[in-house]
Amino acid sequence: MVDLGYGASPVTTLESLEYLRVLNPSLRLIGVEIDPDRVREALPYAQLGLEFCLGGFNLPLGADESAGVIRAMNVLRQYPEQEYARSLALLGSYLGPAGILLEGTSDPPGNMMALNLYLRGGGFLLHDGLALIANLRRPFSPRQLQAILPKNYIHHLEPGSPLDAFFGAWSACWQRAIQTQVHDPRRLFAEAARWLHEEHGYHLSARPGFLRRGILLLHSVPGEAQAPLALARMR
Repeated sequence: MVDLGYGASPVTTLESLEYLRVLNPSLRLIGVEIDPDRVREALPYAQLGLEFCLGGFNLPLGADESAGVIRAMNVLRQYPEQEYARSLALLGSYLGPAGILLEGTSDPPGNMMALNLYLRGGGFLLHDGLALIANLRRPFSPRQLQAILPKNYIHHLEPGSPLDAFFGAWSACWQRAIQTQVHDPRRLFAEAARWLHEEHGYHLSARPGFLRRGILLLHSVPGEAQAPLALARMR
């Protein structure tokens, strides 16, 4: 796994290693930063299976190496929209077969995230959905997630747009849910998602494990169909 742009502190990289080692004890994780000072400050946290390297979209992997997962949070949001596809294509070229690219944005405390899920299929990067994630232990409303949409969506929220209509429908379902006698936010989140699918027709994942954790995974993003993206180079 590659954690690209881990930031001023490698805390998310360390947390990822702890959680994912439960699933794969032999996981190798590489934290990558373009800022030499951040790499230098992270080096004391390196350990067997965890390293920190200097790099950017040209990932510091060997010629025969590929990544199973690349996470790029709060990275592409900083770049012009016209560079988005080119940067994705380059990152996707470092994925192994059926590799996963998670690209998106979070708020500074990490209480909300919005991320694209991309899968490598042959020489292409395929968009598999948009995950909208909320910390249900804190006050939440769907419209809050609009401010942290990834670069490919943030400029498509004009009033009356398909994305604006989606957030309006979700907000209505959420308000309806919280007016019930249910007090468990996980159940409220799941109920609002069910109405969003059944009554408004949005294609989303009904996996209980996702919904209990405040993850709404849209398999089809309103008005934003994405064609397969040819990879920048084959490795």
